[in-house]
Amino acid sequence: MHKQAILLHTSKLFFTDKRRWVRHVINPCGPVTGMQVRLATRVTSEHYVTGKLWLHATLPICPWHPKGGCGWARHGTYPRTAPLGTRIARWYCPKAGRTVSALPDCLASHRTGTLSQCEACVRALELAPSLESACDHLRTDIELPGAIRYLSRLIRAVHGALRAIKGLYPTAFTCSPTLTDFAALLATPQVLVELRDRIAPHLPFLPTPLGFNPPSITRQSSRPAFQHTMGRDPPMALVDAPD
Repeated sequence: MHKQAILLHTSKLFFTDKRRWVRHVINPCGPVTGMQVRLATRVTSEHYVTGKLWLHATLPICPWHPKGGCGWARHGTYPRTAPLGTRIARWYCPKAGRTVSALPDCLASHRTGTLSQCEACVRALELAPSLESACDHLRTDIELPGAIRYLSRLIRAVHGALRAIKGLYPTAFTCSPTLTDFAALLATPQVLVELRDRIAPHLPFLPTPLGFNPPSITRQSSRPAFQHTMGRDPPMALVDAPD
């Protein structure tokens, strides 16, 4: 019988030729909650693109090895479909074998476009008499069934993030988990961009497009949803002032 191996969390179970299981313990580099970190900048997507701010993004500390010694280094950039001309700064840890990208506050995580565009869609859905009627003008580029699926996932993700934020800060956010009510409470037309700044330590565990935890990771994680792990806050990239 050939040897078989099964990966279970932080250990491997090997089935040997003698028909017994042997456990081999792995020492992982640390908890990986996402491949994105926040690029703290309140500029618009237009300013981000025209200023090529990805060239000035800095992330000096490796998320998995904050004491250094892992070979942490810049790893070029990659393009985003929209807004046109957008690129995202990226770094690489040779020891962990992982890359990390820095997403500016104006852009949606794991979705095309900006946070403002996502917010406009969700606000329209909150005020529309039905999901189908909103689809008539929100996603005219695709067929109705596809538009319904897209917008349903979007409003579910955004409202889920708002409910999680209410749970994290129950005394600060006493309104209902809708963008309309959050906007009135925060007195801002840009709720999602404002929240990305206010709840930055929790972004790795909040669902996209606001946070950096995509649905596939959320479903597979054994950690209770939206629980902030103990220890130092996640790293945050900054923009150096251009010369």
